[in-house]
Amino acid sequence: MKIGKQIRQRGKIQLSEYFKDLKNGDNVALVAEASIPSSYPKRIMGKTGKIIGERGMSKIVSLLDGGKRKTFIIHPIHLKLLKITKNKEKK
Repeated sequence: MKIGKQIRQRGKIQLSEYFKDLKNGDNVALVAEASIPSSYPKRIMGKTGKIIGERGMSKIVSLLDGGKRKTFIIHPIHLKLLKITKNKEKK
């Protein structure tokens, strides 16, 4: 699987992407930044998980992979914060 960018997305990456403010307990989606090498398996790209800790500048993300809970160490540039809204009363 080859990952690339479209013509208008090419160029310098914003510094705010490197220094995102992600906290423990945040829900994130794994979205690979094509211009930065990623160190996680391609099969988990697009999955969602929860941040459970830090290791250096990277985050420890827990997610389901093949029906089992696994943890991965991922740089924040490959993570996208998800805003989850609480459901109103169910009828």
